[in-house]
Amino acid sequence: MPAFDLPLTELAHHRPLPEEPADFEEFWHGTLKEAAQEEVLVSVQPVETGLRLTECWDVTFRGFAGDPVRAWFSRPAGVPGPLPAVVEYAGYGRGRGLPHERLTWVNAGYAVLLMDNRGQGDQYGNGGATPDPHAQAPGGPGPMTRGLLHPRDYHYRRLITDAVRAVTAVRALPGVDASRTVAVGNSQGGGLALAVAGLVPDLAAALITAPLLCGIRRALDLTDAHPYGEISSYLSVHRGAEEAAYRTLSYVEGVSFARRAHAPAHFGVGLRDTVCPPSGAYAAFNRWAELSGADPRKEIHAYPYNGHEGGDAVHVRRQLDWLAGLFSESPA
Repeated sequence: MPAFDLPLTELAHHRPLPEEPADFEEFWHGTLKEAAQEEVLVSVQPVETGLRLTECWDVTFRGFAGDPVRAWFSRPAGVPGPLPAVVEYAGYGRGRGLPHERLTWVNAGYAVLLMDNRGQGDQYGNGGATPDPHAQAPGGPGPMTRGLLHPRDYHYRRLITDAVRAVTAVRALPGVDASRTVAVGNSQGGGLALAVAGLVPDLAAALITAPLLCGIRRALDLTDAHPYGEISSYLSVHRGAEEAAYRTLSYVEGVSFARRAHAPAHFGVGLRDTVCPPSGAYAAFNRWAELSGADPRKEIHAYPYNGHEGGDAVHVRRQLDWLAGLFSESPA
């Protein structure tokens, strides 16, 4: 795939203001306040995985509207004391899979909560276990278009709420240093980690790679790859629904969350990424924390000849080193 978005020299200064609804903060404050009315943890059950060096639990917590959301909680076996926590969010169409799939952060010494994606899990990977009981509103069949015609009905209102509640859940689990909680994700997971950074002011850090839901309007003009292509396909049938759809999408725009972030941030992006065009990630990075009054450390790594895979394992090593350095400089 040839380069198709802005050149790197322009991406470095790409700072478009999102078309932000006047009630953006009120919308999310009300949504999260409603979700926080119930105790977060439902159950925490140990799981036999066959892994000798990792302990794992099957966690159920209350997310949007008190709905049960599943997650795997893992930590290094036999390591005493509270550990910094990584909350990891999975990609589009993927569920939490099996507990032995994602062990990088556990092997690095972190307690990890891997959140299931409600109403997803059937497109690739090894499945999920969290239904979405609120998916009846008008919209398309895929998560990207479920409830697209009204912000209160939209799938990502529910999923972002779940993501915020996952932070509350991991902080309630034993053996976790709640003051050092980190949001991590790639693609859809990166978009969720970014949203969490804008909605949880005391997050310790956010590690965001190739984020979905960033620079949405521009992405719809640049690419017809899914999942953005699902929106285009829906609007090609439902002619005249653009205004309603764009209004809904403005409530989940990653740049708006980025502007409200407080935490240090580490970004990664492939410059030939047609799934999540790089200009969206740069827009979020360049406007990071501009409304919060914070001045956190931030850095972004671009991979000029890579697509949605970005830096892959090379970038993960950069994430590991960056977060270890961040925590070594901060008192535990």
